[in-house]
Amino acid sequence: MSRDTPSRFVVEHLSDFRYEAPAQGSLMVLRLQPRTDGGQRLASFALDIDPVAAPLAFEDSFGNACHLFNVHRTHEHTAVHSRAEVETAPAPDLPDRMETDAWDAVAEAAAPLRHWEFLAPSAFARPGPALATFVEDKGLSRGTDPLSSLLELGRALHGAFRYEPGSTAVDSPIEHILETGSGVCQDYTHVMIAIARAWGIPSRYVSGYLHREGVSGEQTPEGASHAWAEFLLPDLGWFGIDPTNDTIADHRHVRIAVGRDYADAAPTRGAVFGGGESSLEVRVTVAEGGEPEPVVAPRAERPFLSDAAPTPAVPQAGADQ
Repeated sequence: MSRDTPSRFVVEHLSDFRYEAPAQGSLMVLRLQPRTDGGQRLASFALDIDPVAAPLAFEDSFGNACHLFNVHRTHEHTAVHSRAEVETAPAPDLPDRMETDAWDAVAEAAAPLRHWEFLAPSAFARPGPALATFVEDKGLSRGTDPLSSLLELGRALHGAFRYEPGSTAVDSPIEHILETGSGVCQDYTHVMIAIARAWGIPSRYVSGYLHREGVSGEQTPEGASHAWAEFLLPDLGWFGIDPTNDTIADHRHVRIAVGRDYADAAPTRGAVFGGGESSLEVRVTVAEGGEPEPVVAPRAERPFLSDAAPTPAVPQAGADQ
């Protein structure tokens, strides 16, 4: 498909939480519905939940589509299966660099309290001694203009770290990748956001998916969620940089949720009452055009979903927000 025209993807995401003992109840918030903004358009979205539950749709403070559900009866697992059809825009046209006074424009646009939530330190994207040492050792500093500085920062982080699945957890602090040099996409993203905020650039975390096309630099594996960062610059608006895969965010990137860091944009968050230790299996497929390869068996062959009707989300058709 030409990169001069929108790309269409079908995304299926299955999260299956298994408990070592029957749970007495559970409560979960989902951020699995792709956004309609920034050149991306959601065509359709549906949820299957087992045990059967009726999710409540709402929008959080960052404009993410969320679904809340609870289960008030004994159950041994919770399975959430989402399916979305979405169109994504080609990569934005970015200049090689900005005018020499662009740093002043960034400071003016962010002052005094505008975009404060994307400038202040957050739980997973914050300064500290380890970050200061890393920045000094790698010689990372603001360049002549903010755009070229961000692009160079993304390339530097891609080269400085090793992509190693399982080397960190979703709640790993930023110090882990800074001290070991190993991490996954959310770690790369948190480091880039923390540095960009220190430079005075409004920066936010994006959770979503990447459609692999064999492009140079791709590291994110098939069957996994993904994360990257977006930055707000005068005259350019919000645009994304993916340091894990050494690229700007383009048609391959499907945006689900945005926030200050992972804590605001996690695909699933919740609490279980009882159940003991739990395990989680996540499977993702992102297919271009028509139907994807099935991520799970046909509905008739899925006993745990056979009695549950698909739950449609709030329609998202229309102009970009």
